[in-house]
Amino acid sequence: MHIADSHGKAVADAVVTIVPRDSAVASPRKTSAETKIVDQKAEAFAPYVETFRPGDNVVFHNSDQTRHHVYSFAPARRFEFVLTSGQSSAPLRLDQVGVVAVGCNIHDRMITYLYVADAPWIARSTANGLAVMGALPTGDFDVRVWHPQLRPGGPDPTQPLHVAEPGDAKELVFSLSLLPDPRAAADRERANY
Repeated sequence: MHIADSHGKAVADAVVTIVPRDSAVASPRKTSAETKIVDQKAEAFAPYVETFRPGDNVVFHNSDQTRHHVYSFAPARRFEFVLTSGQSSAPLRLDQVGVVAVGCNIHDRMITYLYVADAPWIARSTANGLAVMGALPTGDFDVRVWHPQLRPGGPDPTQPLHVAEPGDAKELVFSLSLLPDPRAAADRERANY
């Protein structure tokens, strides 16, 4: 999949999920729970978006020289804790499907998104806007794209996909209309602040 914005610029951190239209289509099996790390460097979360399956864990690590007050009030997972420099959180289990927006109560522009999905196939786009999936079996699928800067309240962009033969390579292109990046430094002069 190739994901770009409305100006043709590659979009990183878009989540692509693929779901078969027929429940009889063989889906990959999840092996075991994973633990992924979200780091805090230069007063930013890295990565901006991370994908999880229900039952996976996330650990927050503070690589900054300052304290961070990490929190989420998302229905899928609520938590709040303070991390001093060099400290890591205990693993947090993510059991519910949904998007968990995470912020820092001390640094307003710090934000990350934990995307928890039970879709059989899931990938996150790289800096060049590409999201690569493994081979798909024969069948019909819905390919959905989510990004935190899509306008809230609207449906996620979706395209149908037909795979005639197992492993048949298909390239879909998505063009997203994105809102401004909330992590950008505030421009006080233009904001009349």
